[in-house]
Amino acid sequence: MGRIRNTIALAKASWQVLLSDKELIWLPVFSGIAAIIMGATFILPVALTSSNGPLGWIAAAAFYFTTSFVVIFFNTALVSAAYERLSGGDPTIKSAIGAAVSHLPAIAGWAAISATVSAILKAIEERAGFVGSIVSSVAGLAWTLVTFLVIPVYVVEGGGVVAAIKRSGTLFKATWGENMVANVGFGIIGFVAMLPFILMAILAIVSQVGALAVVGIVVAVVGVVAVTVVMSTLSGIFQTALYLYASTGTVPAAFVSADLPGAFRPKHR
Repeated sequence: MGRIRNTIALAKASWQVLLSDKELIWLPVFSGIAAIIMGATFILPVALTSSNGPLGWIAAAAFYFTTSFVVIFFNTALVSAAYERLSGGDPTIKSAIGAAVSHLPAIAGWAAISATVSAILKAIEERAGFVGSIVSSVAGLAWTLVTFLVIPVYVVEGGGVVAAIKRSGTLFKATWGENMVANVGFGIIGFVAMLPFILMAILAIVSQVGALAVVGIVVAVVGVVAVTVVMSTLSGIFQTALYLYASTGTVPAAFVSADLPGAFRPKHR
């Protein structure tokens, strides 16, 4: 129960930061819109090209890279804004986007690596059956946890993406315990928040009442999207706070009320 309470406290602290800069919530929205546009751009070429041919592989690689680039670009903007706020500044959408633009080389490098890893994991899952799915899931989770702080590292410390990956791994080893619980906890909170909307959609479909079903489904979709956007924003804020504590040992002022030292307890050797 203590871990659950701690996760909720961290989510509340992240929420308070978001309330101070409500415009930050637009960054995940922009990310989603841009990713959808990029995805739609590649649907036709991929559909018209043999998936086993060289053009199919090129189209798939381009899709993975551009989608990763868009998502990482806006995540970088969000982390930059969160860092500015947690450091006492007053970020704006313009300053966040500007900060992301200044890190384009790192973003491109991280997008290329992320896309490559995603493609490899997907290939393992598709070609090795049930065992491949397990291996892919475990490896994917490990990769996500170890590289969780890559974006805050290159935003705050600068440098290349390879150095950022190594630094993220080092910080993860130093504070690996409850940060995993908190990370997973954010996903659980998001799922619980989505549950009423999911149930609403199911009831709307089962009811088979024309207009009522349509309204119910629309409201449910909007609700799920809203929860996804909010949780994505909170995750970026939390990610930045985790980095600041892990790298400096100092708790950001906005997270003093949450038990940050307890949440990111150093690994016992």
